[in-house]
Amino acid sequence: MGIVGSVRKDSFNKALMQVALEVQPPDSSLEVFDLSGIPIFNDDSSASPPQVVVNFKKKIREADAILFVSPEYNYSISGVLKNAIDWASRPPGDNAWSGKPCAIMGASTGMMGTARAQYHLRQVCVYTNMHPINKPEVFVSRVNEKMRDGKLIDEKTRTNVAEMLKALVAWTKKLAAD
Repeated sequence: MGIVGSVRKDSFNKALMQVALEVQPPDSSLEVFDLSGIPIFNDDSSASPPQVVVNFKKKIREADAILFVSPEYNYSISGVLKNAIDWASRPPGDNAWSGKPCAIMGASTGMMGTARAQYHLRQVCVYTNMHPINKPEVFVSRVNEKMRDGKLIDEKTRTNVAEMLKALVAWTKKLAAD
């Protein structure tokens, strides 16, 4: 299951998820969940969440693995992504993320290519009991130079995304066998 931490129409990270859809291994499938309908988290409603959150948690549970693609905002993940993670991890004892293998990538116009956001998301993965792959890492820096008209033109980045997805499939199979 793919999750993009941006709801902006022309998001570089949505375009990066499109690359993942194009280069995914033949023995995998990737369905992207749109976070734009997820309301602001309210713990008063966590025991009886809105239907969109129920559907989101169901999709997470049905997924073999999660691919996060997130921008970096203020050295962290986007509020949209954090909000969705909070909804799916609540109420206590009903954490849809628990045990899920995952991979993290992101695109930024800056030089660090979402490195700080990815590190922060890895910290969130510890608490929610997700299992991110360690390598390869995909930090797409200066993405505005690597995309034209919403399409990736940088073949090295395309190859890196394909390698990450191969690693995520292998990691998912390994964890399922353990």
